[in-house]
Amino acid sequence: MKNTKGSLILLLTAFIWGTAFVAQDVGMDHIKPFTFNCIRNFVGALALLPVIVVMGKMKKEKAEEDKKALWMGGVSCGIVLAVASTLQQVGIQYTTSGKAGFITALYIIFVPLFSLFTKKKPKPTIWISVLLAVVGMYLLCVKESLTINRGDFYIFLCAIAFTFHIMVIDHFSPRIDGVKMSCIQFFVCGCICLVLTAFFETPTVDGIMSATVPILYTGVMSSGVAYTLQIIGQKYTSPALATLVMSLESVFAALAGWVLLGQGMTSSEIFGSILMFCGILIAQFV
Repeated sequence: MKNTKGSLILLLTAFIWGTAFVAQDVGMDHIKPFTFNCIRNFVGALALLPVIVVMGKMKKEKAEEDKKALWMGGVSCGIVLAVASTLQQVGIQYTTSGKAGFITALYIIFVPLFSLFTKKKPKPTIWISVLLAVVGMYLLCVKESLTINRGDFYIFLCAIAFTFHIMVIDHFSPRIDGVKMSCIQFFVCGCICLVLTAFFETPTVDGIMSATVPILYTGVMSSGVAYTLQIIGQKYTSPALATLVMSLESVFAALAGWVLLGQGMTSSEIFGSILMFCGILIAQFV
């Protein structure tokens, strides 16, 4: 039952992330990647502040909070998220978005491998799900020959960074308030991206104003809501199952592009999506 609850929360997370790709695509027409990441993370953090205040007032009994674990978890997640998103932004300049999406999603392999060295070892059937998900992801994302270049290497490092992000959340989330940790995470990530913006980009007020709607959607929904749901959802499920469910963001991204931008799906993309859904069902119920 706990696994089902966690999976449903993470499914909503994947849906929000997937639909946010449309907003990110539109936002990149007006501002550069580091500027976009910087502002969206600050917006995400600010969006969570009133939620934290309201939740604090609603709690009748205030339990003793492990503030050290809260700050360690928030800062650690923020640093790893900044590293992962930066590697992805740099790498995608030298490779295609399809290959970048596929290589990034390789964390669905790395997380179960890393879990072998922890107390939360994945069940044997998870590897069937991982295989189906990887094949499905390939059919969905890669539309050209899978040659390796410099950009692919950066994206590969990004996948490892996201693996650590998931493992750090798994370590801290059962012990602390997920919303508070998420808020700290965004402030830390936003500050790091602000430094990168100062060094590598020259944002303009006009550009930022033109990207207001994409920034607000990704900041509030993709960052503020979805990353917080990830932290909460991972409390109730294993890291291996969590990664499989969250990898469905690629399916939702393709569906969103089809519905909102008129980008059709080929038969191989549809078949890849079906394989990924089958992998999730096997992991959940077998």
